[in-house]
Amino acid sequence: MVFINEKMNKESRLKATINQRLTELGERERLKELLRAKLTECGWKDQMKAHCKEVIREKGLEHVTVEDLVVEITPKGRALVPDSVKKELLQRIRAFLAQHAA
Repeated sequence: MVFINEKMNKESRLKATINQRLTELGERERLKELLRAKLTECGWKDQMKAHCKEVIREKGLEHVTVEDLVVEITPKGRALVPDSVKKELLQRIRAFLAQHAA
């Protein structure tokens, strides 16, 4: 159990360090813009908008909070991101890390 916690702590620190470097050098914002563009381009944004409307229609506007909507649509939203978009982002992050390795 201790080994698992240590591994999780190490992974958390590594993720935090990577995120910090991406943010400091402005790459995180560039990646977010790329992601927004790719998701719009592939129709993801429209699919999610339609799904939100469907959930609101089913539950009724007065019975849905923003938090409820986020919980409801997040799994589908993640599943609908095309593998090609995920791969491109991962490739760009790896290239960034290789270029800026400390």
